Amino acid sequence: MLAAQESGDTGGVVTPTGRLSIARRIEPDRPRLPFSPGQLARVDEAIALSTRTTGLEFAVYVGGLGEDSRAQAEDMHATLGARAAEGVLIAVSPGERKFEIVTGDEAYRRIPDRSCQLAAMSMVASFKEDELIDGLIGGLRMLSDAAGTRAEARSAH
Repeated sequence: MLAAQESGDTGGVVTPTGRLSIARRIEPDRPRLPFSPGQLARVDEAIALSTRTTGLEFAVYVGGLGEDSRAQAEDMHATLGARAAEGVLIAVSPGERKFEIVTGDEAYRRIPDRSCQLAAMSMVASFKEDELIDGLIGGLRMLSDAAGTRAEARSAH
């Protein structure tokens, strides 16, 4: 004869041999996200503001970049499709201590290499202080300031 016992998330049974068999519900650990919702909102707001102000398509990627980080970042930039010419991608791999800034043809015309280098130096300084979010937001601001507004870009043509 089997005797059953239950309590909360467990269920148990005593087998005819006297052994207690217990079933427990095990919830898998949820993966820990690298950013809080508030941090994500700050980055999203900075991306939206940079995009709206400049007319360029800004994007941020945080994750692995692999051996050839430049090629990987350029491949990601290409996924912007028709907007790739106006695209600016900041790709950061904190674990690999690598990052890349990729600009499309139109974005490059408005954000020269020197501006990208200055933004990169600013981001590196923040990253060294473990301020990934502040570094990304600062970099976005510097790049969008260098690009100027949509109206300024039209009048320069």
